[in-house]
Amino acid sequence: MMRKPVVIGVTGGSGSGKTSVTKAIYESFKGHSILVIEQDYYYKDQSHLPFEERLKTNYDHPLAFDNNLLIEHLEKLLRYEPVDKPVYDYAVHTRSDQVIHVEPKDVIILEGILVLEDERLRNLMDIKLFVDTDADIRIIRRLTRDIKERGRSFDSVIDQYTNVVRPMHNQFIEPTKRYADIIIPEGGQNHVAIDLMVTKIQTILEQKSFL
Repeated sequence: MMRKPVVIGVTGGSGSGKTSVTKAIYESFKGHSILVIEQDYYYKDQSHLPFEERLKTNYDHPLAFDNNLLIEHLEKLLRYEPVDKPVYDYAVHTRSDQVIHVEPKDVIILEGILVLEDERLRNLMDIKLFVDTDADIRIIRRLTRDIKERGRSFDSVIDQYTNVVRPMHNQFIEPTKRYADIIIPEGGQNHVAIDLMVTKIQTILEQKSFL
């Protein structure tokens, strides 16, 4: 029987700390065979649309993602075949001409706000994590990030959060919590939960004779 990589899905709302959890798990296995696939590299190609139409893109809605391509790439990686991961250019709101070559590894972390929303993606995962952080913490983190790192105004961040991020979270992201095997409160600050996850992954790897 051919061995198959371990796939870990990590999700949670914007600002929940899912990226911190992903990084902590990745760092724990540094030196081993591990890679991260970010769902937000797989936004749909919109080059066929006028720029004005692209500006209306709701990046927090499931329909914004090209899950067919993401699933195709994951299935290749599960067969130990390399893939060329797309790159999304937010300046022009469509896919870039560039790609990132990704070699297969024994552990694949799939991270994104809606990785548990699609049943086909869930079926490819060995472990499903939901990073659960209070809404007030998430909005503070998003405000800080968007103002400091992305040059956004306070009003524009609040407007986007109120009209898009929050309703999309409540409608699409929060309900996927029921699919999670493990819920991690407070994201990257929860060192106990992360240590338990790392131990669990090590056990699976040992069972598959990867370590």
